[in-house]
Amino acid sequence: MTALFAPAARLPEAWASNVRFEVDSRGVIGAVTANASTAGAEMLRGPVIPGMPDLHSHAFQRAMAGLAEVRSEDGDDFWSWREAMYRFLAFLTPDDAEAIATQLYIEMVKAGYTRVCEFHYLHNDPGGARYREPATMAQAHLLAAKTAGIGITMVPTLYTSGGCGGKPLKDGQKRFAITPVQLVDMIRQLDKETASEVNASVAIGLHSLRAAQPSEIGEVLKALPARAVHIHVSEQTKEVEECVAWCGRTPMAELDRDFGLDERWNLVHATHITPEEIEIVSKARATVALCPTTEGNLGDGFFPAEEYFARHGIFGIGTDSQISVDPREDLRLFEYGRRLKAQKRAISGDQCVPNVGAWLWLNAAAGSEKPCAAPVGKLQKGYRADFLVLNSGSPNLYQRVGDTLLDSFVFASAGNSDIRDVFIGGKRVIVDGRHPAEEQARARFAHTMERWKAAA
Repeated sequence: MTALFAPAARLPEAWASNVRFEVDSRGVIGAVTANASTAGAEMLRGPVIPGMPDLHSHAFQRAMAGLAEVRSEDGDDFWSWREAMYRFLAFLTPDDAEAIATQLYIEMVKAGYTRVCEFHYLHNDPGGARYREPATMAQAHLLAAKTAGIGITMVPTLYTSGGCGGKPLKDGQKRFAITPVQLVDMIRQLDKETASEVNASVAIGLHSLRAAQPSEIGEVLKALPARAVHIHVSEQTKEVEECVAWCGRTPMAELDRDFGLDERWNLVHATHITPEEIEIVSKARATVALCPTTEGNLGDGFFPAEEYFARHGIFGIGTDSQISVDPREDLRLFEYGRRLKAQKRAISGDQCVPNVGAWLWLNAAAGSEKPCAAPVGKLQKGYRADFLVLNSGSPNLYQRVGDTLLDSFVFASAGNSDIRDVFIGGKRVIVDGRHPAEEQARARFAHTMERWKAAA
């Protein structure tokens, strides 16, 4: 065991002082003791809070963030943005994917993300052919995560169709094509490759009911039972309308009818779910992965948070399109959306945790365990030692204590100056706000972007 000592730490039940963490060789907390001795322990340099898992990431989109912000007289929406994304993918190689993901993952860790669920559907080469090693692109992301030191849940994703009912793939989607058998084989291969990796796990990805038919989804779930499942669902009204026209049911209703939602499911966006579907999701103890900055950027709409939380729904957050790589910004935007709709202040929170920033951070982190297929999101025995050491001497956090500290961290912080160190699996990955590989990663990312610019 390695011993780490924090002057204060936000444990699941409350803040505690003089907290000693015993961490085993696999990065799991073996014991948490408040009012403990410092003997033999490494001293942490500020108050400690749980790290934030990122429940939904498309790493390659980091390189195109900001490139689809030009107004068109014809109007722009999710679907026009998607066409821009297809054009961007024409040049991307496995080396490019690794360079982009490494840059992104380092940015994530510096911002307070300690694990990433990489929703991976970029399987094939630019011409749509399978690589000699089918998992080449997935392996590039695993290498990037190792360089960055971030925990990763790899989510290889089924993609067979260009629309509900098995419509043919468009040319821009051929890099995504993979059959159920091929996906199952890839997941099993990645299981073997990550078996000895303490910071990695593998889940099932199903792109959406637009991109995979129920029979194909059933084939994958039957072959890989009792495993975390991630899927885009009900993000756009056009998507919901297309699904209803095809099968007579909304995407969420169709998923529940065919497969029975349960706690394995990570439902990404779920922006346009009905009150009846909220009841289904909350009873199932499934997780909704909210991506507020992406949903705002794409004009998706507002998630029905009031109804969902009234039924004690579970949620986490994701960076999705990487238009922002900061968990605090996503949590702020989510809360501000609720305030703007209600024309009120301080909406999130409950009797146990009335502080809005603390409630958002702690619930989003704790709600991430099932989708990550790893014990993450809490500072307690049996969970991974993934946490942030805050800089309590920064202007934003000075003289803040208890959950007021978390409120100020979420709502008043700018940049990463309020995060002093980041530990993942009990190992210090960020020191004084810096990552040891950030300069090399930035140079490699710049080279990739220069090559893209020349080819565009």
